[in-house]
Amino acid sequence: MCSWSRGSKPCCKDEAMANITREQVQHLAHLARLELTEEETEHYAGQLSAIVDAVERVSEVAADDIPPTSHPVPMTNVFREDVARPGLNRADVEAGAPSWEDDRFRVPRILGEE
Repeated sequence: MCSWSRGSKPCCKDEAMANITREQVQHLAHLARLELTEEETEHYAGQLSAIVDAVERVSEVAADDIPPTSHPVPMTNVFREDVARPGLNRADVEAGAPSWEDDRFRVPRILGEE
């Protein structure tokens, strides 16, 4: 049974090939607060089915004797000393700011008051 199933009821028409239904796309759109047209719903159903199929193919290849990795080559983090350095001169910052008020950038209000 695929990962989209709820309970014991299969969600896909064909378990061998994951077909994402229009209802599932609409449900995802609702969760994401998106409004989709009928054409977009059909389009995304096909795309999501292809993505699920690709993930299933990769899962078939994965072997238990191969450890999971995040990169194809070994990686090592490079750290530098955390040393305080001088910041920008406040007068230079103020001179380059389009609007300045009370030692801060003044920006236009983007949210309404409640």
